[in-house]
Amino acid sequence: MTSMLSLRMPVLLISLLSVAVQAQDQDAAETEKTNSSESASAQANNPLANFTAFNLHNYYIPELSGPVEESANSFILRYAKPFGKWLMRASLPFNRTPTGINTTESGLGDLDVFFAYLFDTGNPGRSFGIGPQIVLPTASEDATGTGKYQAGLAAVYFDATSAQFQWGGLLTYRTDVGGDSDRADTSVFAAQPFYFIQMGGGYYLRGAPIWAFDLENDTYNIPIGLGLGKVFKSGNTVFNVFAEPQFTILHKGEGQPLFQLFVGFNMQFN
Repeated sequence: MTSMLSLRMPVLLISLLSVAVQAQDQDAAETEKTNSSESASAQANNPLANFTAFNLHNYYIPELSGPVEESANSFILRYAKPFGKWLMRASLPFNRTPTGINTTESGLGDLDVFFAYLFDTGNPGRSFGIGPQIVLPTASEDATGTGKYQAGLAAVYFDATSAQFQWGGLLTYRTDVGGDSDRADTSVFAAQPFYFIQMGGGYYLRGAPIWAFDLENDTYNIPIGLGLGKVFKSGNTVFNVFAEPQFTILHKGEGQPLFQLFVGFNMQFN
């Protein structure tokens, strides 16, 4: 009887050890999966992420300042591509713009491209880039573009050192350097703060309003935004869908958005 017990004890210990190791491996796999999911969620809104990206964005503007009674809309195709230490981002809008009390004009807008040189911040959770911005007068209608070649500068910072909260900003300035001499000159400064709060399961709260200052015409528009997004992965692609209401808190000039709904469908290709 004693010999039987002495034989069974090592077998039992080995079995228990095997179960413990399997459980530990399973926990490690789950932890790795969770960390990977959190990392994907944190980087999904990084404009300087080292991934090729294609985004579909839309701004619906039901109300503008002044006597304008028509709504406006801007649907934007956006493509980003890293090249070594550089990142290129190109945006092509399709605009519907009020042109009078009850009239609008729709068409292709101006192509906006910036190139950001990505600096080594010493921390993979922090990204910083700066570089030139150019705008080409590709608009199909006068009302949907400026008719001007424009050049300027763009600077971007993104902090994803926290898995729960990410923040950053985009600063741009551009002015006309050529084009139709009969069209108005341009001088525009824009600041876009962004902030994202992860809630788990790929869901997050977000805000990415654009504060635009038209220095040529002495007008400005300053909204705040708070929306909801969802990040999920399929294969090698990270998808990011969101809706963000934006409310104007300060503005000057006619034709400024008083409220806009910003919705998007982003794809990052790993």
